[in-house]
Order: sequence, then C-alpha cells, then structure tokens
Amino acid sequence: MGGYQDANYYRGSWCCRLILFVIWLPTFLHVTAQESHADHRRTTSLVELAKEPTSGDSGLFDPIEISPSVIPKVPFPTESVPPMYPIPYVPTRYEPVLTGKCPVNFSRPEISNILDKAAFDCFGPLASLVGNVVCCPQFSSLIHIFQGFFGMKSNNLVLSNAVADHCFSDIVSILASRGANNTIPTLCSIKSSNLTGGSCPVKNDSTFERTVNTSKLVEACRTVDPLKECCRPVCRPAIMDAALQISGRQMMINNDNMAGEMNHTDYLNDCKGVVYSYLSKQLSSEVANKAFRILSACKVNKVCPLTFKEPSDVIAVCKNVAAPSPTCCSSLNTYIAETQQKILITNKQAIICATQFGSMLRGGGVMTNVYELCDVDLKDFSIQALLAFGVQGCLLRSLPGDVIFDNSSGVSFTCDLSDNIAAPWPSSSSFTSLSFCAPEMSLPALPISQSLKNIGCNSAGVGFLLVIFTFFVSIVVLRF
Repeated sequence: MGGYQDANYYRGSWCCRLILFVIWLPTFLHVTAQESHADHRRTTSLVELAKEPTSGDSGLFDPIEISPSVIPKVPFPTESVPPMYPIPYVPTRYEPVLTGKCPVNFSRPEISNILDKAAFDCFGPLASLVGNVVCCPQFSSLIHIFQGFFGMKSNNLVLSNAVADHCFSDIVSILASRGANNTIPTLCSIKSSNLTGGSCPVKNDSTFERTVNTSKLVEACRTVDPLKECCRPVCRPAIMDAALQISGRQMMINNDNMAGEMNHTDYLNDCKGVVYSYLSKQLSSEVANKAFRILSACKVNKVCPLTFKEPSDVIAVCKNVAAPSPTCCSSLNTYIAETQQKILITNKQAIICATQFGSMLRGGGVMTNVYELCDVDLKDFSIQALLAFGVQGCLLRSLPGDVIFDNSSGVSFTCDLSDNIAAPWPSSSSFTSLSFCAPEMSLPALPISQSLKNIGCNSAGVGFLLVIFTFFVSIVVLRF
C-alpha cells in the first residue's frame, strides 16, 4: 500500500511539474518574440512607435447587442475633454442660520469640502435638471459621509432621532447658503431619518465588527473601478452582504415561521445605510465619496428615467410609413419633446430610453426605423431648450460628474456628446434590459485551480498536456 501511495505521489508531482512548464513556456515564447520583433523595428519612425493602441485592441468593455456608433466613448486623459457649458451666474454665499443643536464642526475640511461639492452639484437653477444623475447621488453621498463623520470619535454609527433632525436641518441650511436649491430633500427623497439607521438592529462599531468581516468589506470598497464595478461589481455585493449580516436576514430566511415579518426592503435599506456609515469612518471623505458616486452611477445608468405613456397617436400615423413623412415625424418629435420631463440624462440612459420607446413602437406595428426617417438623435431624449444657459441638446457623461464652479465664469457642467448620434432602433418589440458589458465582464472568471482540476492528472489529462508540450516545442525549434 505504501509503495502504491509513493507511486501516486511521484506521478502527481511529475504531472504538476509538467503543468507548470507548459504554463511557463508560452510566456517564454512571448518574451522571446517581443525581443525579435523589436529588433526588426529599430528603423521605424518614432511617430509610429509613439502611437497608442487603438480601442479595438481590448474588447473587455465593448458593449453587446448595440451598434458601436451609439456607444458613449470614455476619453483617455490625453484626449480633449468634452465641452463645458458655463452658466454666467456666481452664487451668492451668506452665513447660514444653524440650529446650534448639532454637535458638529462643519468647517472641518473633511465635511466642508463635501458640502461645497454638493452645493455646486445641486446649484439652484440646475438642481432639478441634473437631480437624477448629479445632484441626488452627491447629496446621498454627503449624508452617508456626514453620518460616519458624526460618529468618528465615538462607537456610534447612527444619530439619535432628535439630533438627526437638527443636523439634517443644518446641512440643508448650509447647502442653501452656498447656492444650492433648498428643495433638495424633496427632490432626492432623503429625510433626516436616513441618519438614524431606522429599523436596523446594529448601530454601533463594536457590534458591527463582531458581525461583519470588516477587513474584507473595506478592502472591497477602498478602490472602486468606475468601469469594472458596473459590470463585475466588488464593492456593491460586499455592502449588500454586510447589510444582510447585520439585519439578521440570513437567519430569518431559514426560519419557517415568517408570519409578521416586516417590510425587508426598508429593513435592508436601513442596514445598508449603516454599512455606508461604517465605510465613511474607515475611508477618507474623498475616497468614500468617489466610491459612493460610482455605485450610484452604476445604478442610475441601468434604467431610463423617463416615463413613456402609450404612444397611440405616433403609432397611428407612423405604422405604414416607408419614407420620411411630415405627419409621422411631427407626431414623433412632439411625443419625445413632451416626454423629456425637462431633465438632463446620461448617454447610456439615452440609449436605454431610445431602445425602450422604439420597442413600444414596434409592438404597436411600426416596423420601419422612424428614428432614421425623422432624424431622431440620442440627445433628443434629453432636455433640448437650455437657451438661458446657451445649451441646445446635451447628454451628460455616464461616469460620475460634478457641476464645476469658477470665480470668473460661474458654474458649468459637462456634456458628453455634442454631435448628432442617431438613436438606435431596436431589433424586436420585446424590451427587457440592455447590457453595456461584454460577456467576459459579466461572468466570473474560472479559477486556475478549477481549470487544472477539470483537466486532471489522469492518463487523458497527461496525454493532452503532452500534445500541447509537443506543439510548443515544435514552435521553439522552428523559431530558432
């Protein structure tokens, strides 16, 4: 028996060494090829060598089932930035009247800088226009950061109801004194109770840290990639997992007696607020704000913020058109203009809105691409008439953006697409959802250990490895 085990051990060891060699060999070939390739290009001009690889060299973030011509382009740092639209208005700042019952020093840079950012992002005349994309995500982030900042020198993760009312009132007063719209709480559906932890049973650091793997949570949200997080999320599931743990929901799922169970949507949201508060205590305000804004951007860019009523009038006049029709186009443009709701949306939201509305038209029998016939562009689904600000048609960037303040020009915001990009016409009448992620970014990668396990160190696996080994050796012989 011992001899048999020794034989298995050596066979397994030999197999593992062969696997490692096969994995290493392509790397060696790649390095060698790079060296030879470089030698042949020594006479190439510096201009050619300095060229950056084209976007087609990497398909990780290419969208699926959507024409490349309508996909928002994320500029590289070296490229020209999208157009800025300045609003010639400098907000008047004044000293706010505070309650005097919120024990927080609002002049501390950690909180004052975030207050400034929220004030600009929710700038009075613009707040309702950019509420869904800029203002409300930043105001929500401010509330999370303030909640953590409040308990920085204590064991608390939440505020009491009375203190929360006073502090929330002070926050709104300070924002208004710096030029923000004073209706932000209503616009963003955020109340003072968001600072209290609500019905979440865990409201202090010690209990939180006994319940949650905090090092894993903080590490997952310390550096949030704005592109990858929306396709293969890391921080968001870590927050959800922590919220489930502190809410006790995981234990209640296994409980057969679910009678009288409270509304777990609100219950879980309260606990998510506590998780955000804990993260705000562990991360700097800048890092936390960046992470929270990216998470918000991933969420808002998954849905169209516009509400489409039944387009019966459009369907009636566009159902059988095959060429540009003034009646059809007039009805179509009027419908879209009325649906805009006077808000600015992102480029990705516009793609979803155009596809959703197009699916409704196809479902009603409009088979012809009326977007093309009537010259409907993506930016037509965003507000068009900002004549007071010198803007005619604008789509905001899908990545988190802010309203910028400058002493000379006032406040300004960035439009991502200023040219006329045609709205995409859907291929069917059924609309579920659109994904801007390639399949590679939507599914977790198979671990190497699992891949090796699937191959196995049996005779078939060894034979397969020997074939690969022979193939690479032949390439080496031919190369040298």
